[in-house]
Amino acid sequence: MKHYDALETRSPQDREAALMAALPAQIANAQKNSAAFAEILRGVDAASVTSRAALAQLPVTRKYELLARQQAQRAQDPFGGFSTIGWRGRVRSAGVRRVYQSPGPIYEPEGQATDYWRAGRAMAAAGFEAGDLVHNCFSYHLTPGAWIMESGAHALGCAVIPGGVGNTEQQLAAIADLRPHAYSGTPSFLKILIEKAAEAGQTLSITKALMSGEACPPSLRDWFTQQGVQAYQCYATADVGLIAYETSAREGLVLDEGVIVEIVRPGTGEPVPEGEVGEVVVTVLNPDYPLIRFGTGDLSAVLPGGCPTGRTQTRIKGWMGRADQTTKVRGMFVHPGQVNEVIKRFAEVSKARLVVTGEMANDQMCLQVEVASAPADLVQRVAEAVRDVTKLRADVQLVAPGSLPNDGKVIEDARSYK
Repeated sequence: MKHYDALETRSPQDREAALMAALPAQIANAQKNSAAFAEILRGVDAASVTSRAALAQLPVTRKYELLARQQAQRAQDPFGGFSTIGWRGRVRSAGVRRVYQSPGPIYEPEGQATDYWRAGRAMAAAGFEAGDLVHNCFSYHLTPGAWIMESGAHALGCAVIPGGVGNTEQQLAAIADLRPHAYSGTPSFLKILIEKAAEAGQTLSITKALMSGEACPPSLRDWFTQQGVQAYQCYATADVGLIAYETSAREGLVLDEGVIVEIVRPGTGEPVPEGEVGEVVVTVLNPDYPLIRFGTGDLSAVLPGGCPTGRTQTRIKGWMGRADQTTKVRGMFVHPGQVNEVIKRFAEVSKARLVVTGEMANDQMCLQVEVASAPADLVQRVAEAVRDVTKLRADVQLVAPGSLPNDGKVIEDARSYK
């Protein structure tokens, strides 16, 4: 498959230089035109943020914080001060084209830019071409999923059937009459369409698909292939748009060219070593909605090496779970940030994992810490730190470096409830 544009094959050095050159202006834009980031980034010298190390010093903004600001300011600004555009004469004259509502509710703006969510790149990687008719089965009701895909399809020169979700028989009738070759939507709904068509003796015209919103395991992807559909995945959110996409190499997901992605230790803003599982944090180079270090709450890891398709952008392993591991123990919430606060106090500790065991009303905590060597009183001091930070008692177990699982978990809830 051909590449979407020359950005995909530039040298990693040129890409990094371009991203870091764009970063100060985006931070300055956020500080000047977004009331939320004017507060969050108060005192930050935007001109000095020209490296990933400097970016890593900025605070991470997570979705619950975005929701809290929106709820507090709904009457004055439904976007909670994060958007630089609006429909009431805000900063940019072009203003908002659409407003979406995601669960929360959280409201997201869509600006006037062509392919605002940058989905065209993922569609091209999935084999979509100008002239294709795309049957779009993401929901058109309030949420942006359908519009993310539709704008990408239009950017490629495709026409779109706004199928939405449900009404399977009506959708199959439209497919039979219009003969689209491309599908966008969830993998589960495509499977339903294929199975219902087979029951009715109908052979679908669809031969390629771009899917998101759900995991598509290799077994299901192989099943699609057996049905004559080459199916690809992309990773996108309502907040930042496209983050990464699958290619014909079928090796992880290639990062989009319009975002800066970091993988950080859950509960912190600290980047983890390459290959270690952590939370996906995104800085998007969108002047209308300039999210700086936005914590997605999703877990992933950098996949080493380059993509065999010739794309030179970094790859990630795909969705590997959720980073929000907050757990209630003996009536009190314990969250990953507290675990990281504990281990920061001890230079000997390289990594930790809090394991919660026991049965209901008999919770027990054990903090497993990786250490190469330890003074005799380390266990006692770590246990005291746990109680100081969490107000709860925990056993402490010293383990060898590299022995804890690389799964992004800082807190493991291993309790049995009967």
